[in-house]
Amino acid sequence: MAVAPMVPAASLYVGDLQQDVTDGMLFDAFSEFKSLASVRICRDSATGRSLCYGYVNFISRQDAIRAIEVKNHSKVNGKVIRVMWSHRDSDARRSGIGNVFVKNLSDSIDSMKLQECFQKFGNILSCKVVTSQDGKSQGYGFVQFELEDSANTAIEKLNGSTLVGKQIYVGKFVRKSDRALPSHEAKYTNLYMKNVDADVSEEVLKEKFSEYGKILSLVISKDENGASRGFGFVNFENPDDAKCAMEALNGSQLGSKVLYVARAQKKSERKEMLRRQFEEKRKAQILKYQASNVYVKNIDDDITDEDLRKHFSQCGTITSAKIMRNDKGLSKGFGFVCFSTPDEANKAVNSFHGFILHRKPLFVAIAQRKEEREAQLKLQYAQPMAGFAGQSAVIPGGYSPLYYPLPGVVPQIPAGPGLMYQPLGIRPGWRDNGFADRFRPAVQQSAVPSIPNSPTPHRQSRGMSSNVHKGGGPPYALHLQQPIHSMASSKDMSTQQKGSPSVQPFLVAAGPGIEGSDMLSSLLAAASPEQQKQMLGERIYPLVSQHKPDLAAKITGMLLEMDNSELLLLLDSPESLAAKVEEAVEVLKLSKAKLSSQDSLYTNYISTGVAVN
Repeated sequence: MAVAPMVPAASLYVGDLQQDVTDGMLFDAFSEFKSLASVRICRDSATGRSLCYGYVNFISRQDAIRAIEVKNHSKVNGKVIRVMWSHRDSDARRSGIGNVFVKNLSDSIDSMKLQECFQKFGNILSCKVVTSQDGKSQGYGFVQFELEDSANTAIEKLNGSTLVGKQIYVGKFVRKSDRALPSHEAKYTNLYMKNVDADVSEEVLKEKFSEYGKILSLVISKDENGASRGFGFVNFENPDDAKCAMEALNGSQLGSKVLYVARAQKKSERKEMLRRQFEEKRKAQILKYQASNVYVKNIDDDITDEDLRKHFSQCGTITSAKIMRNDKGLSKGFGFVCFSTPDEANKAVNSFHGFILHRKPLFVAIAQRKEEREAQLKLQYAQPMAGFAGQSAVIPGGYSPLYYPLPGVVPQIPAGPGLMYQPLGIRPGWRDNGFADRFRPAVQQSAVPSIPNSPTPHRQSRGMSSNVHKGGGPPYALHLQQPIHSMASSKDMSTQQKGSPSVQPFLVAAGPGIEGSDMLSSLLAAASPEQQKQMLGERIYPLVSQHKPDLAAKITGMLLEMDNSELLLLLDSPESLAAKVEEAVEVLKLSKAKLSSQDSLYTNYISTGVAVN
């Protein structure tokens, strides 16, 4: 007949264990109790290190009660432990009900003596005097009563009483997160003093501070050799006396040094105060240099902080210049230059935006905080997305419709399923930079809404796939073969222009007689986002054709994914355009190689299937 296993009837919590105490050592410590069922030391799941507490399980509840009486405040491996009933309910443990805080304890008071002092007020679940690593009392502790009434009685009877020659404080325990910082009007009696001359003794300080009221205690902190560490504390009986002493003596001359006197603060309170001061100072710095800080990107890897400072110093006084680097010290390709005035920063943006420094054109704009930039990007992308409402989100061929030909200009070319273009291998210059250039409105997206009765442009893929152009030349080539002025004179186009007055200015503006980047910038400012991309594409396509005529359509489509401001830089810099074209060619080669490998795997798979069948 099988014997049912005996289920533990009581579980005890054992705390304050040494780091090196093992399950076996804990079992041996409680082995005198016959109904001991099991022990377990809790450990960190990641490192396996002891958390310095554990649980002891008993079959007999009576043995568990006796274990608390015998083992609580006993030593295991040279350290005093706490033994109490295990409370599985975490909410009850953290509620603070019945928990009492005691401070200003004498060094001779340990956990056992503290429990003896408080046990007459009710059943104590846990009692602890906090000690340092070497076992010395820190002067405060905690008493956990079973009932809240017992805790309130203990506070009422013992707060302000004398224990072993010292007046103790007894109050309700308040969690750290719930402790409010004292206001400037709060009453206090304890003062902190620093910058105390080494020759000034405690007697001299007592004589000095006692002029303002009765002093309960005064101490100068000293090192191991008994020499003054230059700071100390003085405690007054009356809060008003403490305040008068602080106001009178702070900044006064004592010996060869100027004395600093202030209200004594807890470490947590001082950290919070310093954190707030730092935050306020940081906000003030941000407001001060908000319009004076310049963001610079597309920086050549060879440029140092000093090079950046020297180059931008032509525009004014620089307070700081820094290129951002990774953990290995390599340049991230962007940085910041802070000027003394906003006018100097504006001058730098106007002077050096697009300037080629060490083979690369710089992108220069007024720096924005992360929150401002995110809000601007949301607004920037919300406008074009609003025009897509109610329309199909599926784009033939899988490409973003960044280029829109006008109605009647190019017959719609059906785009077959093609390879999705993923610009992962391209440098960040391909993508939108996320910074709006406040000083080049020509490249901003137009805020003018489209005319409701204007015909909707036909969308088509930009020819990024190898099979989009079956049966004809590239879309850009077809588009450029037809003179714009002849299209404007056609009957169909005339009809469309009557329905959409905004088309005619665009056709004239996009004509081939326009010269100069300034004129182009002005035209872009008056155009919609779709028209901006088309105008830039018509300018870039002939230039790309000079380098790679066979791939001009694909490469132009890839370049149009860049920000308009960067496209203007490419138009002004033949060297930069040539470099971008070469990068695009490399990306196309990689895409073609990946596609070929996929087709090869698919062909092998089909061949294998046929052979098996």
